[in-house]
Amino acid sequence: MSDALTPIISVRDLGVHFRRNRGSRRSFKDLFAGRGRRTRPGEFWALRNVSFDVAPGEAIGVVGRNGQGKSTLLKLVAGVLLPDEGTVHVRGGVAPLIELTGGFVGDLTVRDNIMLTAGLHGLSKQVITAKFDEIVSFAGAGQVIDTPYKHLSSGMKVRVAFSVVSQLDEPVLLVDEVLAVGDKAFRAKCYRRIDELLAEGRTLFLVSHNERDLRRFCKRGLYLDGGKLAFDGPITEVLERYNTDHPA
Repeated sequence: MSDALTPIISVRDLGVHFRRNRGSRRSFKDLFAGRGRRTRPGEFWALRNVSFDVAPGEAIGVVGRNGQGKSTLLKLVAGVLLPDEGTVHVRGGVAPLIELTGGFVGDLTVRDNIMLTAGLHGLSKQVITAKFDEIVSFAGAGQVIDTPYKHLSSGMKVRVAFSVVSQLDEPVLLVDEVLAVGDKAFRAKCYRRIDELLAEGRTLFLVSHNERDLRRFCKRGLYLDGGKLAFDGPITEVLERYNTDHPA
């Protein structure tokens, strides 16, 4: 099968099991005994029996109410969370923007975070240096370049994180609600950049409650409800189904 026909993301019978009491911990025995385990009091399946494929270059919108497993799914695709059941296979790397901090280190400066994040994603020092000014300019971060990341405003954190992640050469871009934090002018820049990445053939996974954004970028949607994949289809039909199930 050619690369164009091989799924870039393949998810099979995916399940993730959590405790509601964050203070209680699961033993190593529990971690490796996920299959077929009964749910105990105080435990729940954040996702279960979720299966789908994503073709290279697709733009997927993930919808659902809060707490239905959307962000958990992106973390599984990003590889920062391991499933208790099933498998997630991603062909190539991912550029994750799935939290406000973007995985940056709060005590490091903006400059150091740019260098560290780009380096961890395989960019050489020469490539990072060549792209550095463009990243800083896109974010409008010239005046805070030597400021610890933790001291930035929420909006500036998003600017810096998006600027770095969108410059990575990974084939899959994961975006989780963070565009809602930036100001209107910067969101417009982000939209143009996402358009450019899609035109290059990148794959987009977008979690958002903003239907305008979902309709703008995505042709296909995944509707998660109660931790299960309730519907997989064209984004317009997915949104119609979601709005019917959960009218405003």
